[in-house]
Amino acid sequence: MKLPDLHDLDAAGVHEQHASAEAIAGASASAQLRYFAVDLGKADSKFALLDALAHGLALPPHFGRNWDALADSLEDDDIIGKHGAVVRLAHGIAYRKAHAHDWQTLEEILDEAAEFWKERHVPFWVFVA
Repeated sequence: MKLPDLHDLDAAGVHEQHASAEAIAGASASAQLRYFAVDLGKADSKFALLDALAHGLALPPHFGRNWDALADSLEDDDIIGKHGAVVRLAHGIAYRKAHAHDWQTLEEILDEAAEFWKERHVPFWVFVA
């Protein structure tokens, strides 16, 4: 599946994407966007989901592992880099199917972060694989 133009600020947000991790990482590098790989393969609960996000997003040790802390972290300059960021959620589709309620909350937080950065003219992409 073809990746969108990562420079297209209006299209940035949360998207299902089946491109390989290598393709997404390469496109991110070409667009000079920070790239984060988050593996949700072992996430079987909200805590495990937040732990996987903390690890994959390289959040600080004091990250509170709750929804509010995640929302705050995603709107922090440290996460976005100079030009924007791309997050690939491996096994996100499986997590979404198994934990619909938690996924809905996560997706709302990710959408809000994408809008936050869009208002600042910085792309924030999330690819769910």
